[in-house]
Amino acid sequence: MSALRALRLGLTVCVCAVLVACASAPSAPPPAPQTVLRDSLFQPGTQRVSADQVFAFSPAMQQFLDGPEFAALKRSRGTRQGLIDALYTKSQLRLEYDAAMTRNASEAFEARSGNCLSLVIMTAAFARQLDLPVRFRNVYVDEAWSRSGDLYFLSGHVNLSLGSPLSLRGTTVVSDELTIDFVPAETIRGQRAQVIDESTILAMYMNNRAAEHLQAGQVNEAYWWAREALLTEPKYMAAYNTLGVIYRRRGHAAEAEQALRHVLTREPGNTQAISNMVLVLNDLGRKPEADILTAQLRELQPYPPFRFFDMGLQAMKRGDFRAARELFGKEIARSAYYHEFHFWMSLASYGLGDMGDARKHMALAAENSTTRKDHDIYAAKLGWLKTRRLQ
Repeated sequence: MSALRALRLGLTVCVCAVLVACASAPSAPPPAPQTVLRDSLFQPGTQRVSADQVFAFSPAMQQFLDGPEFAALKRSRGTRQGLIDALYTKSQLRLEYDAAMTRNASEAFEARSGNCLSLVIMTAAFARQLDLPVRFRNVYVDEAWSRSGDLYFLSGHVNLSLGSPLSLRGTTVVSDELTIDFVPAETIRGQRAQVIDESTILAMYMNNRAAEHLQAGQVNEAYWWAREALLTEPKYMAAYNTLGVIYRRRGHAAEAEQALRHVLTREPGNTQAISNMVLVLNDLGRKPEADILTAQLRELQPYPPFRFFDMGLQAMKRGDFRAARELFGKEIARSAYYHEFHFWMSLASYGLGDMGDARKHMALAAENSTTRKDHDIYAAKLGWLKTRRLQ
């Protein structure tokens, strides 16, 4: 599928998670969300969508803090390190990374799993209950794309820093910080990070839920989550992009154009918004304008996400495993940790009789999978490959 036929979303799910296109030009005033919202086009949502639920501290979470295990850790390690040990050592919660859904604090605690945005939110909720200073950080990582049907998702990464309980030295307030991350350190070492405020974290959460509902075909629910993201943080451009996708899904091309114009007025080089605008302008019969944006997109992004992967799939259909492996390798070269690329690289290598390479990439697919379901599928296939001998 050509990238220009698919809708692009920014998702803070953490392959790990991040803010996509959140920075606005300093000279441009924040957009007014009400100018692009059209509540009358959608039925009331079936869920309560509210920012106050995101960091809400549940009785079960309080019970965990009041328990003897945490009390012992707090005495021996201090409040901050005791919390970190309690949450992230295998002997305590046994938390598991899972990108299937973006959970709020209480949901992540109950499930003992979440993507890194969920784990950031849960950790922050605990820290605040213990009066520990919290600082959220957007880490700029290489682009990592995933795909579901005709939706493309650009993922990024967030983490957080915890301060120690504030102390006074003379007249100066002192607070050292300890950064907590949920991916191996080598994957983000040397990467730039930007401190972001709570409203942006909340907007990321809402935008993720909107994207997840879109992925499930629940367009009506998606609208109310995207709406809340805009009202929570009007400068969060990714949510306007998501809103444009939602309108187009419902056949409201004019409203989709208006939402995307908000992004492109402030970020004219935003490739996600450009790609979606091309689709909308074609829907409106304005092909010359769409062609101009298409040419601009090709300059900004000569090889769209999944371009080599799709070509590799075509080579697999032809039985040209050598060409397929070369093409899958090109995708891996620009997105080293996407599990589906490694899965297909494994199949291409198997087709060439290279069992060692097939096992290697199936193992990498399992290692980099983002849901328990995918991990179990890849692990089973890896087990089968290990039983095979090179014929």
